Amino acid sequence: MNTVTMRSGSVIPALGQGTWNMGEDPARRQAEIGALQLGMDLGLGLIDTAEMYGEGGAEEVVGAAIAGRREQAFIVSKVYPHNADRRGVKAACERSLQRLKTDRIDLYLLHWRGAVPLSETLDAFQALRKEGKILDFGVSNFDMGDMLEAEALPGGRGIALNQVLFNLVKRGIEWDLLPWSRKQGMPVMAYSPLESAGRERDRLLANPALVAVAQRHGCTPAQVALAWLLRQEGVVAIPKAADPAHVRDNRAAAEVALTAFDLEDLDRAFPPPAKRQPLAMR
Repeated sequence: MNTVTMRSGSVIPALGQGTWNMGEDPARRQAEIGALQLGMDLGLGLIDTAEMYGEGGAEEVVGAAIAGRREQAFIVSKVYPHNADRRGVKAACERSLQRLKTDRIDLYLLHWRGAVPLSETLDAFQALRKEGKILDFGVSNFDMGDMLEAEALPGGRGIALNQVLFNLVKRGIEWDLLPWSRKQGMPVMAYSPLESAGRERDRLLANPALVAVAQRHGCTPAQVALAWLLRQEGVVAIPKAADPAHVRDNRAAAEVALTAFDLEDLDRAFPPPAKRQPLAMR
């Protein structure tokens, strides 16, 4: 599987697992734990979560999934913006560590920008890193202007990664944010790589061009959409799957080798941006 190197030098898999909507229904808990463990068995050790997901429930699911195999996991979690001041970040991180049942978070992100000054959040992140509670820190849902502002602050060059919405349909970051990130050696982590569940995802996966490419490769449209992201330089994809079959399908997407002909067809069906666009967010 391809890997991506963060600015700190840490190397992470280009394909991981998301946990949005996990930890909300006790009846699904064992299935969710099992899906994450299967993913780890298949090499998907990067697991993305957040204190917001299930109000900590997703972190508890992750904690159960990695029990006894912490060294196989690379854990990403995120702090709420309203917890992003110096004292709030420290307390939120401690709560996340307790739910995850671990002594450190590999990558800790500000979930989106709020009212707390970025300088204060960066100070808090640096303090947590010095204490060993987090190994790297970054941001999520930051557009080009946010990134330039953050980079200019003390500690800003320590931002390891930016997690944003990016997929075949929502390609706005290709105009400026993605090229700039590549120049900085800063990976982008793509959430909702197959769009959000429901009609958005159904429209994506039913697209005739995507279906045609999938048929040429003997795979599913979802695998083609993931393979398109995985071939992008400096991009990590974190699809969520709570079903074993979907976990295996996601892992198999890393083996789909798209051709120049495939990419041309996909560009015609899903055109890259022709101008700057507002950052897409879920």
